Amino acid sequence: MIDLHTHSTYSDGTYSPKQLIEEAYKKGLKAIAITDHDTIEGIKYAKNIAEDLDIELINGIEFSADYKGIEIHILGYFLDIENKELLNLLKDLEKTRNQRNIELIEKLNNIGLDISFDYVKSLSGSGLVTKAHFATALVEKGYAKTRNDAFSLYLGKGKPAYVQRVLISYKEAINFILNANGIPVLAHPIIYKLSEKDLDLAIKDLKESGICGIECYYPSNTLNQTNFLLSLAEKYNLKITGGSDFHGENRPSVKLGNIFLDKQINYNILEELKTIRR
Repeated sequence: MIDLHTHSTYSDGTYSPKQLIEEAYKKGLKAIAITDHDTIEGIKYAKNIAEDLDIELINGIEFSADYKGIEIHILGYFLDIENKELLNLLKDLEKTRNQRNIELIEKLNNIGLDISFDYVKSLSGSGLVTKAHFATALVEKGYAKTRNDAFSLYLGKGKPAYVQRVLISYKEAINFILNANGIPVLAHPIIYKLSEKDLDLAIKDLKESGICGIECYYPSNTLNQTNFLLSLAEKYNLKITGGSDFHGENRPSVKLGNIFLDKQINYNILEELKTIRR
């Protein structure tokens, strides 16, 4: 069994890379992809433990990208994590994220919330500071009861502290993945809340831009939604993937390896994905 969508403490997960691999071992997974947001730093810390436990570790990433005014997420698999163009892009993205975080702190302070960036940073450990860390800070400081409340009250789109981070285009995200010898896949298409017609058109655009697969199996998908995504994958000759989008305690209802209707997905999905690189 496999899980091709997980997050560590290097982005907005609560499990360290080592803990992720150990949890995968406990779950009996044969392969796992660490797909942190806009960073590959966690992968090198998981490599040795994955080898020791005989778990296949796939170098992954998750990019946030702009598609015609909509934020979509694009996963990259089997990346060359030494690729210079990719590393330069990640440095640039970190700068834009840091600028967003400064603006976010200013907005929180301007509405009377006593939160410092140093405090939020302390919650992220050595990883990137994400909005999930701001949500945790708001809960810890008593300004919100839960992380979801933090987003609905302050951090979500249209809320007092919302700041839109500058996004790369979907074509740029795809090209950076391809140039790093990776395989680009559209993450969780259903959450973008497009109509079936618009999602079909989006998949067509993405396919023409170089996307290689669709994340068809995802915990929040219904059976009908999954079947629709499978039909799009067949229509556009795209590979099928699946992942839990595991974030540890930041999404406690999501369990590592439980991907579709609380079931696991088989290694043959990963084998199919590998055929692109042969």
